[in-house]
Amino acid sequence: MAAGNVNPFNVSDSEEEAEHRQDGADSERSPSDEAQGHSLGPFSPPAYSEPAVLLSSNRTSPSVDGIPASAAAVAGIGVGSAETRVSLDAIAAQLLRDQYILTALELHTELLEAGRELPRLRDYFSNPGNFERQSGTPPACKEQGVGPGGPLTAQVQDRKRRKRDAQTRDRAGSISTLDSLDFARYSDDGNRELDERVAVLEFELRKAKETIQALRANLTQAAECEIPSQERKNYKSSPEIQEPIRPLEKRALNFLVNEYLLKNEYKLTSITFSDENDDQDFELWDDVGLNIPKPPDLLHVYRNCGNSLPLNMNTVDVAVSVDPSDLPGDYFTQEPVLQTKQQQEVVQELEYQISLLNTEKHSLAEQIKKLQSDIQALQRNVSSETTTVVKSTPSKQDPLCDKPPLDNGQYLDIRGVTETDSPLDVNATKTSTTTTTTTDCTESITTATQPHSKLKSQSKTAVLFDQPNRNLSPVFHQALLSFCRMSADSRLGSEVSRIADSEQSVMLMLGRCLPHIVPNVLLAKREELIPLILCTACLHPEPKERDQLLHILFNLIKRPDDEQRQMILTGCVAFARHVGPTRVEAELLPQCWEQINHKYPERRLLVAEACGALAPYLPKEIRSSLVLSMLQQMLAEDKADMVREAVVKSLAIIMAYIDDPDKYSQGFELMLLSLGDPSERVVSATHQVFIPAFAAWCTELGNLQSQLMPSLLTRIEKLLKQGEYGLDEHKLHMYLSALQSLIPALFAVLLQNAPFTSRANLQGDVPPIEVTRFPRPASPLQDVATIVGSREQLAVLLQLYDHQLQHEGTTGWDSLLWVVNQFLPQIIEIVGRINVTSSTCVHEFSRFFWRLCRTFGKIFTNTKVKPQFQEILRLSEENVDATAGNGILTKATVPIYATGVLTCYNQEEDRKLLVGFLEDVMTTLSLSHAPLDSLKASFVELGANPAYHELLLTVLWYGVVHTSALVRCTAARMFELILRGMSEALIDKRVAPALITLCSGPEFSVRISTIPAFGTIMETVTQKELLERVKMQLASFLEDPQYQDQHSLHMEIIKTFGRVGPNAEPRFRDEFVLPHLHKLALCNNQQTVESKRIDIATQLFEAYSALSCCFISEELMVNHFLPGLRCLRTDMEQLSPEHEVILSSMIKECEIKVENKGIGEAQGSISIAASLVGEDAKTKFLSKMGQLTTSGAMLANVFQRKK
Repeated sequence: MAAGNVNPFNVSDSEEEAEHRQDGADSERSPSDEAQGHSLGPFSPPAYSEPAVLLSSNRTSPSVDGIPASAAAVAGIGVGSAETRVSLDAIAAQLLRDQYILTALELHTELLEAGRELPRLRDYFSNPGNFERQSGTPPACKEQGVGPGGPLTAQVQDRKRRKRDAQTRDRAGSISTLDSLDFARYSDDGNRELDERVAVLEFELRKAKETIQALRANLTQAAECEIPSQERKNYKSSPEIQEPIRPLEKRALNFLVNEYLLKNEYKLTSITFSDENDDQDFELWDDVGLNIPKPPDLLHVYRNCGNSLPLNMNTVDVAVSVDPSDLPGDYFTQEPVLQTKQQQEVVQELEYQISLLNTEKHSLAEQIKKLQSDIQALQRNVSSETTTVVKSTPSKQDPLCDKPPLDNGQYLDIRGVTETDSPLDVNATKTSTTTTTTTDCTESITTATQPHSKLKSQSKTAVLFDQPNRNLSPVFHQALLSFCRMSADSRLGSEVSRIADSEQSVMLMLGRCLPHIVPNVLLAKREELIPLILCTACLHPEPKERDQLLHILFNLIKRPDDEQRQMILTGCVAFARHVGPTRVEAELLPQCWEQINHKYPERRLLVAEACGALAPYLPKEIRSSLVLSMLQQMLAEDKADMVREAVVKSLAIIMAYIDDPDKYSQGFELMLLSLGDPSERVVSATHQVFIPAFAAWCTELGNLQSQLMPSLLTRIEKLLKQGEYGLDEHKLHMYLSALQSLIPALFAVLLQNAPFTSRANLQGDVPPIEVTRFPRPASPLQDVATIVGSREQLAVLLQLYDHQLQHEGTTGWDSLLWVVNQFLPQIIEIVGRINVTSSTCVHEFSRFFWRLCRTFGKIFTNTKVKPQFQEILRLSEENVDATAGNGILTKATVPIYATGVLTCYNQEEDRKLLVGFLEDVMTTLSLSHAPLDSLKASFVELGANPAYHELLLTVLWYGVVHTSALVRCTAARMFELILRGMSEALIDKRVAPALITLCSGPEFSVRISTIPAFGTIMETVTQKELLERVKMQLASFLEDPQYQDQHSLHMEIIKTFGRVGPNAEPRFRDEFVLPHLHKLALCNNQQTVESKRIDIATQLFEAYSALSCCFISEELMVNHFLPGLRCLRTDMEQLSPEHEVILSSMIKECEIKVENKGIGEAQGSISIAASLVGEDAKTKFLSKMGQLTTSGAMLANVFQRKK
């Protein structure tokens, strides 16, 4: 900082006056002055210079680094020179210019007390702007260098610092005295201006800030120097290891980078950078912690990074004399101790380097001996065809061979070869020959140590270069060759100019070059670099470089597709096989952990897949702890379905490698979490991969039957208890599907723990397994043959299994006894508690029993499963009227037994058993007047499969011809449930005749029961003849006088019309449904029985509401629909006012539609209106479309009018 920036007054003495004052002060200095402590030497500062130390400890104080000549002159005058008189104003100007602020302040105070106030000092201290300056070197020091005679030695600076500290401790600073003096004066004199007090307070604040800066400087210096000595040795002994960045260096670089981003309009990047470094204030340079001026910006540093020239500074020698009495008492005892410690550290470091060099010397000596012996062996094997060979014997070594090659002997520098084969003197040929011989020998030794290498060479000849017979000077020749443009100064040029001659050198070169190659390769072709990156990462000796290469591998492709991920995973597995579990844990897993929350799902998918692929190559402790936790976190938090799916598959692989039984509970929770996932693909992966793997582990632990399956059953029972008023069907499906996926593993446990397992022998003829023996598995992991070991082994076990069940029994077969005595009774008891009206629950349990029976076999089903169901159901004609014991027939046990157990085998006897069971249930429920929900559930579940339509019609025909009207009514109602999905031929041949047969009976209840079935036929069939037959039958119900008073028949017909009307054939709706609904509504107005009237009105309201959404022609709207609604409104006005409001709205809306249609027709074209009069609008319009000759605009207008 220049003096002009601090002192606003441009007053200074000339150089001659300053020199004259300095001479005068030196000549008048006396020994008495020195004895009294007023010596003007640089190490005996005057008393007034001490406040400068306290004021600005971050600047170089004149009392420490030497007093400038002008300051010394002023000090001499201040001591009291009698011969030379200088004005006080000049003294004040000089003090301000040389930054003796506190001395000037003391002078100002004394002059104020004496009544001789100087305007210069008053104006200076009353202006706060004079004290707002940056930290730096005082102006005097900047003008004259560090001191009057150049930089001082560290020893002298240390002595001066100790002396200054001693003086500071001996007496109180003048600042404290001055503060008390000022405030005392201000308190006595209340007329002082307020701004003077503010000026003093601002001065105190600045002093506190500078003290803080001084403390920060001390901390900064301590932090910069705090590097362990062992680390310093490592950095010095291994130059290739880069010293880690220090915290203060990092903060300074962060500040410069942020400044660069702001200057170049990278504002968003700057905001992100600031967020990532939220512990740093980028607005204030002092927050960095370095108490030095801010360095230049990054652009300036970049442009001058290679041009760091020494500063042009004028330096002179200086001699300093120090009085020993002025030094501290313990100085001579402390200084040797410090020097001794420093020397000891230097000695230890040198000894460490010597030991390293000795070790390297011994290894190189052994390598030289080996190379010499190999050279001799190769020279003896050189073929006679070689014409020119330059031999080198152990007794006479060429000087070039003793010279260590570049980069620790791992590279051949082609720049060196170029220089040695160029000289034109007599020894040029020898030098070139020796160099090339050394190269070839090295290459031969390399290939000799690798006998399987493709680069093996049996005879290597030296490469000789023809030398011209010229007499040019070497200097001229080198200058001439310099015009050959070879770039060896850049990074790439340095790599190109060196040729690797060993595997390690190749790895080092690849490690340096790959980070620069990868960004310049097309994204679509970057997978081609995977082998190169992995090979280098596998063989590179430096951990830091390996980590960088693996980081490049995982970040190679921005969003890798399936094939690219497979390539990366294949490389990771190869890497893991080569390096072992320790390096996989230390090098590969951190890369996975870094990308676990990456913004791209493809990268997170790569991590999830890598965890599974690397599981076999990790330490077992890591598999069951870190990797398991990573996958669990991703399963719970990741939002991408494909990532969670990959996580589930990787968890399955982990389950196959975990051998810690304590992890069972965690695995069970992971299974439930996966099953509850909202994504179907995740749930599918759970059933296909995770559950089989987890079941295999539970089988090894022996808790498949003791813990896993009982836990699921317990959760199902708990769910049924909690769901008395609303069952959570999703959770029930989740638990039951898990049990279903465990059936193959359960059967495999039975086979492997059976009494005949020891007799299983693959020798001999084994009958093949039938293709339909087992249900089709969801995945290969659920195939029993895969679980057991092979299909041949399974065939042997199945043969012994059937023989054991059929002839020898289950004695001693604990695993099978658990299934028969515990598992089956518990699951059958659960079946009896589910809601029979829930088709989802019935279907789930039906599929479970079907898969269980098909997996365990027909013998097991007939001897173990069916008897337990039959014992519960107890079907017999004698118990028809007994209500006790028939309650089970109304529950879900009936449909699940019929559809899950009796349908698993489709032979003739099995079909007869199913038909007989359904006939018995239908008869029993009908005669006992029990609810038919269980029978309906059975027909719905079986009717969904067309293969059972014939069987169900056989059962219903049994009901049609039954003697009991109750059974015939039940059969009539069952027809409605199986008609959907049935072929029209089957309906025409078997259903329609059966229904007409029922209508011909004497009972009105049976006839009424056929109406829903007739309505379903009208809704699903398109055959005209069949529709006409049904229409005639329904018309007989409405028009036959014998049905006039049949209230239940009218209710059933109206209900059927409302259900099938919107989906039925339009002609049937227009010609039959709407007119008859109008008649029924009109007749209901005359009904005298209020209960019947409200029943009919309610059903009519439902039917009209459903039909109002259909297209109804204007004629039908006016003649039938609107009159029917008005009749219905008449009923509702008296019976249900809330329905009357809705009906009024519907009538108004229909009337508006009719009016709009009338207005549109009135405004239509006369020709088109005439052509449509008296004919069906739809048919006539379509027939005339081909005859129109109007333009496109006219045709558009026609459609617009008809809207």
